[in-house]
Amino acid sequence: MTSFADLGLPRPITTVLQKQGITEPFPIQAAAIPDALAGRDVLGRGPTGSGKTFTFGLPMLARLAGAPSRPGHPRGLVLAPTRELATQIRERLDDPAAALGLRVLDVVGGVNINHHIRSLAAPVDLLVATPGRAEDLINQKKLFLDQVEVTALDEADQMADMGFLPQVRKLLDRTPPRGQRLLFSATLDGDVQKLIERYMSDPVTHSTAPVQAAVDTMEHFRLLIGDRDQRSEVVLRIAAREGKTIMFMRTKHGVDRQVKKLRRVGINAQGLHGDKGQGARVRALEGFGDGTTPVLVATDIAARGIDVDDVSLVVHVDPPAEHKAYLHRAGRTARAGSSGTVVTLVLDEQEKEVQQLMDKAGVSATPVRVTPDSAELAKITGARKPSGSPLPPPGQTQTAPRSGGARGGKPSTVSGRPSRRRPRRSSGRG
Repeated sequence: MTSFADLGLPRPITTVLQKQGITEPFPIQAAAIPDALAGRDVLGRGPTGSGKTFTFGLPMLARLAGAPSRPGHPRGLVLAPTRELATQIRERLDDPAAALGLRVLDVVGGVNINHHIRSLAAPVDLLVATPGRAEDLINQKKLFLDQVEVTALDEADQMADMGFLPQVRKLLDRTPPRGQRLLFSATLDGDVQKLIERYMSDPVTHSTAPVQAAVDTMEHFRLLIGDRDQRSEVVLRIAAREGKTIMFMRTKHGVDRQVKKLRRVGINAQGLHGDKGQGARVRALEGFGDGTTPVLVATDIAARGIDVDDVSLVVHVDPPAEHKAYLHRAGRTARAGSSGTVVTLVLDEQEKEVQQLMDKAGVSATPVRVTPDSAELAKITGARKPSGSPLPPPGQTQTAPRSGGARGGKPSTVSGRPSRRRPRRSSGRG
């Protein structure tokens, strides 16, 4: 069995990983880390949950160790498309960085920029940033990229989908042209391929299981529902199940409306979308991660920012607009080889549209006609009748059940401020 030490990572990093119970690298980590440590430009292709953060992050830390950084002049740069992903990358790398005497900082939109300016006044070795916030700090002459030795782009295909590549190119143009570049993406085509051709030198490519392979470890169902009234009741029953559940809506308004409906029947749900303040987003993800908030309702833009273990069910309340969105939504479950269930709620008038979407995604989803009370719904999703008391809006304090299911759960204080401690992982996820 290959260990992280066998890959050439320095002892302080491997010691931290061992203390966290992380002993065996994932396939893409075992393949790509030696090349990254050697200074090669690396392309990594694989779905979210395959261990990409440690694949680029640990070699970056190893290469930055032993040299000083200046305030406002990081020597390592990671660009990520969403606030959630940037924050999670920083959290994953904090302990290994500290073991090497390095400092990691994340700068993201939605946070007062003065906070970032103050943080950059002290030396930062590795900066994790969303493109827009990095550009803002550069324009205010508080951030300079002329000392960057190694740059990583995570979820490059999502940055392309979200229209961030012009900003990404501007940022890369500010880094030294001979610096090392690491790029990770679910796909390496289209605009991402143009980025590779322009900024990378003789890159070595490492691929893990493609998105389709990850999707194949899931069970997929099309739940056929007659009308919107029945769908509303089905959603309540599914949300009352035990276990972590992510529900996807097409719009921000749809997210907020669905959260209100769930909390009205005692289901502790929180929403995640682009208009949420950073504090609300952090609280929602922390509560979902530690299980105090068992249901997360989100838009597509948040799909790749969610990296939480043990999500057993993904529900497309609103079918996604295109097949790539289906794959990225579905990727929140069945992570790192585990199993999971993905269900799409389909109204009668949506059947043809959803079937075409599934065909494009290469997914075979079993069609099942369900009603709120049907045994099939309970068997597939664990649905049950909610029986909790109404909950206040997220962030307000009230003693309430942990979940809104028939058996409720032991009481806990719903304050919107769950513990910041993250559960330790036993694999090379990162």
